[in-house]
Amino acid sequence: MIRTIVESAFQTGYLSVESEGLLHQVVATKCYQSEDLPALAALYNAVRAGKIKREASSSNKLMELSPTI
Repeated sequence: MIRTIVESAFQTGYLSVESEGLLHQVVATKCYQSEDLPALAALYNAVRAGKIKREASSSNKLMELSPTI
């Protein structure tokens, strides 16, 4: 699921509120595979670099994911 969400974000250039919520939920419940972590790290870096825009720009949810990467 993480890789699908990340791929969509890179294709559209945006990370929706819903997608970001799903990512947060998947990480919080540890329902991911080790292969998902590089994709999540790439998304995090792209958002920080401004390559992908967050719909939920006022929220820090994505930033909360960073320690797990």
